[in-house]
Amino acid sequence: MVDLAARAKNWALPPDGERTILDATPAGWRVHMVRALTSSDGDGPREPSAESIEAVADAEAYFGFGIPKPIFLAGKHLKWVHSAAAGVGNALFPEMMASKVRLTNSAGMHAVPISEYVVAGVLHFFRGLDVVLDQQRTRTWDKSFFTAMDSPVREVGGSRALIVGTGGIGGQVAIRLHALGAACVGVRRHTERGAPPGFERVITTANLDDELPLADVVILAAPLTRESTGLFSAERLKRMKNGSILVNVARGALVDEEALADVLRSGHLRGAVLDVFRDEPLVSDSPLWQLRSVLLSPHISPVSPGRFWPRALELFCDNWRRYDRGAPLRNLVDKQAGY
Repeated sequence: MVDLAARAKNWALPPDGERTILDATPAGWRVHMVRALTSSDGDGPREPSAESIEAVADAEAYFGFGIPKPIFLAGKHLKWVHSAAAGVGNALFPEMMASKVRLTNSAGMHAVPISEYVVAGVLHFFRGLDVVLDQQRTRTWDKSFFTAMDSPVREVGGSRALIVGTGGIGGQVAIRLHALGAACVGVRRHTERGAPPGFERVITTANLDDELPLADVVILAAPLTRESTGLFSAERLKRMKNGSILVNVARGALVDEEALADVLRSGHLRGAVLDVFRDEPLVSDSPLWQLRSVLLSPHISPVSPGRFWPRALELFCDNWRRYDRGAPLRNLVDKQAGY
């Protein structure tokens, strides 16, 4: 069962994507393409369509944006769920956790565009483009911010980046920042696996507080789990290096947003690049909208027209072949770990 008719046309499975799935169908399988609209936001929809509820009744495999609980409960024969989203938080309800249904996701499929967004955000503040935009709007020709002895303008080369999460997104961020001359330190759960390309070393969250005062930029690229929820509290935000930058392309719930607004107002941080928020859409009265030290976007860092579906369908079709012959699946989610 394929449930990918997203309301946002940029995320909806295109006709050639449907043909790719149909052409890849193993012998003995039948495919139902759900035509009812669904949501591609975040980790997928909370509420399913009536068509999807009916269609899943005899389905063995489900391919959607996450999987809403009502679909899972109606899918009495489900054995494998594949999500076109990277995050799986909404799919880890008790019934899924207790089941033997295998869950795979699309982690890494958004890594390239998101990592480019991160680099753009870092350069926005490192090169003083926030000031450039202010001056352009007021037709002001003033070099003093850039030429002052204490100017915060700097190069990426020689800076120190702390990247929380060394998976697909964090790894691609490190490769790009390292290529520009930054020293990258990664935060990962299993440090025994070593430092991936682009990282000079890795640490666990137990050493996070020691690294925060040393980093010129802190990038959040970790999944949302019980351990990562609220990871950047008021205390941790205050431990960050004076004049540093916070970038969040993970999930909004990793950060105490009210505390972040306070720290930004105080001038302790140079700025924040935020593409994700605790509640989306971000409420209109959030102070984050008004802070000039915030570069804020509506969860669009993964957008890459024409590039996502070829990557995502290569993964899905390969996994379908693997599933059909009983081989290990790629991107298998550890339900207990949450990613």
